[in-house]
Amino acid sequence: MDVTWIFQRLDWLSVVDILLVALIFYWLLFLVRGTQAVQLLRGVLILVVLSVLITSIFPLRAFSWLVRNAVPALLVAIPVIFQPELRRALERLGRTGSLLTLPSREAMIEGVLDQVCLACERLSERRHGALIVLERETGLQEYVDTGVKINAEVSAELLETIFFPNTALHDGAVIIRQDRVVAAACVLPLAGGHIADRQLGLRHRAAIGVTEQTDAVAIVVSEETGIISIAHNGRIIRRLDSRRLRKLLAAFYQPQLVSLGPRWLRWLVRARRSLYALTRRGERKDQ
Repeated sequence: MDVTWIFQRLDWLSVVDILLVALIFYWLLFLVRGTQAVQLLRGVLILVVLSVLITSIFPLRAFSWLVRNAVPALLVAIPVIFQPELRRALERLGRTGSLLTLPSREAMIEGVLDQVCLACERLSERRHGALIVLERETGLQEYVDTGVKINAEVSAELLETIFFPNTALHDGAVIIRQDRVVAAACVLPLAGGHIADRQLGLRHRAAIGVTEQTDAVAIVVSEETGIISIAHNGRIIRRLDSRRLRKLLAAFYQPQLVSLGPRWLRWLVRARRSLYALTRRGERKDQ
């Protein structure tokens, strides 16, 4: 009976109102999906629900007063806690026509991966140690702040210069965000679990550690052997050449770009990627 009364009072404007609120909540949840903010959001929701239940069931005056006065402080703390996610959301909102620019972003990432693979191949030949981290959805700003800001376009020559032995920035990780080298000499967390392979040095442990805590992709060039390795999701794949490294980067790093658009745009991006690969293969044969 009560449900019928609610539906009788429901008009098209109320439906639009409900859909807008649902869309905002969906957008916020989609924003923090796959990031470290999920645990923080879960903790905040549990705290709020428990506080509401306790104050509504038991007549606790002091606790109710504390909850009422803590709500304004919580509203102020939320933008501070979720600052990276909110900033990324505003950046996405400010990019008009993001679906139309997806193919150009795909080409940009293709160029970045080509430069990274070329740099790793040259560093491997010279046995210059390197650690390169590609940021994905999870923000790496806390690790960027530990290094030296660069904010330069990704190029093989820049990466070779950074990791040249005895230079000021060669010790540490380079973090790449989209098409920019944002920082060098960054300090990364080490792998949490026991690693059976004793041949893995500090760079390999740092690569595994950052991929355990985030969704980033890390590439390591061994200083002793020149072996190229790639770490993703807390696992490491070793003994790669430049061609296999390129395939793995395409598998680990690129799907997030394709999944952003509608189905017809995904087919367009895949077709463009295939055409780009054929063009690159023809250029290599000509060389």
